[in-house]
Amino acid sequence: MSTSGLRVVWVYPDLLSTYGDQGNVLVVERRARQRGLTVERVDVRSDQTIPTSGDIYLVGGGEDRPQRLAAERLRRDGGLHRAVDNGAIIFSVCAGYQILGHEFVNDLGQREPGLGLLDVVSVRGTGDRCVGDVLADIDETLRLPQLTGFENHQGVTQLGPGARPFARVRLGNGNGTGDGTEGAWSGTVFGTYMHGPVLARNPQIADLLLKLTLDVNALPPVDDRWYEALRAERIAAATQAAA
Repeated sequence: MSTSGLRVVWVYPDLLSTYGDQGNVLVVERRARQRGLTVERVDVRSDQTIPTSGDIYLVGGGEDRPQRLAAERLRRDGGLHRAVDNGAIIFSVCAGYQILGHEFVNDLGQREPGLGLLDVVSVRGTGDRCVGDVLADIDETLRLPQLTGFENHQGVTQLGPGARPFARVRLGNGNGTGDGTEGAWSGTVFGTYMHGPVLARNPQIADLLLKLTLDVNALPPVDDRWYEALRAERIAAATQAAA
């Protein structure tokens, strides 16, 4: 983190900002400021260059054509690769998650190259669309509570040996492969299919991003009553619907 404060980069809000994913930026900002950190938020539109000096990069979901356009522009730009080389954290959702992989199927039915920042490959599923609430257990090495989120995707994402599952589903589909995996992560790069927005439902993930940026094991406590009420509400609703 620079001496001037935390720099949070919201990648292509004009293309990748469906299902309230911009809320993830707001949660990271708020939880950083609650800890007394100065935050600079940088919204980078798709006609702008990706800055390479950010600390946390957030990439949201999008429809099929915007996803293809975003992938094309991010490949040409190269800024996310350089940011990761500089030690930045990337947290991606749905279409953004697929873009970070090696390839996905675009709106033209063609295999579209991704950025290769995660060892995953996404294809278009042939079964029912994955829609609904998800409950999952996050990789225990990350020391986070149960994941709650909302999925809405046709994609199926297979992990390679260079990526670990972000979570294992108890309810829902996750990566859609039938093996119970949800999302992926490797080093400082994370991907998930969860909307919600996912960081509002799971503020401890936002805290994880902050801890990785600050290189600390713990953060000062904050008032989590609102977040915990939302978590409890969504977990109870999902559990009841599945009963």
